[in-house]
Amino acid sequence: MTKKTNFPPGWDESRVKRVLEHYESQSEYEAFAEDEAAYEDRNQTFMEIPNELVPVVRELIAKKTALTSNA
Repeated sequence: MTKKTNFPPGWDESRVKRVLEHYESQSEYEAFAEDEAAYEDRNQTFMEIPNELVPVVRELIAKKTALTSNA
């Protein structure tokens, strides 16, 4: 029996493969540069979240994204 994979909205197997390819083919320098650029992006905030709260935070982000995309 084939197991059906459920992807988040907007994602499919092709997109997952492209993302994996991107990160698996990066050099250590490229990965570091990408991380540094993300930290310098003034439109994002990085914070430490206890592991047990990660699902709740992800749900809040998903709800906010859905509200914003439907506006």
